Amino acid sequence: MNKHLTVKQAAHVLGVTERRVRALIDAGRLHAHKFGRDWAIPEKALEKVMHRRPGRPRKENGESV
Repeated sequence: MNKHLTVKQAAHVLGVTERRVRALIDAGRLHAHKFGRDWAIPEKALEKVMHRRPGRPRKENGESV
């Protein structure tokens, strides 16, 4: 059975804030299931975002943000 994490637990594992984890979920970059007001994040889903580049992505036209 797959283990699921809360937003707080996922934030701790990734070394980011809970707000950033929710932003990743909203952007579709982090797979999660909504149960009432809480999110359940499969532990394997963290692997996809664990090695992401830090910082804000650049705009497509090459300008910095």
